[in-house]
Amino acid sequence: MPGKVMEITVPRERFKELKKLVLLRLLEENLKRVERTLEAEYEEYLLEKRVKLKEKLTELEVKLGELREFYERALRDKEFMMRERMRLREENEALRKELEERRRDRRSSW
Repeated sequence: MPGKVMEITVPRERFKELKKLVLLRLLEENLKRVERTLEAEYEEYLLEKRVKLKEKLTELEVKLGELREFYERALRDKEFMMRERMRLREENEALRKELEERRRDRRSSW
């Protein structure tokens, strides 16, 4: 019967129900694929984000190391400056005393 066409008449409401069932089945079948695709894309996104975060962490660790070195140098410089300040204070005091003695000697020699 290759040339014959068969026509089936279905009430409008029943046709809507059948159409709805076919669409639901189609959506359910594709929904599983869509879910898998979305999960795979999300996993790829998370892996890329993880790589970027690891790079950022490495960068921050390097900067932290640089800051530690800077801080340690600043502490050493501060200690040096405090010692130098003390040395200059003592030297100033000695020079003042020497100047005072010279002034006294000049006054007494007049």
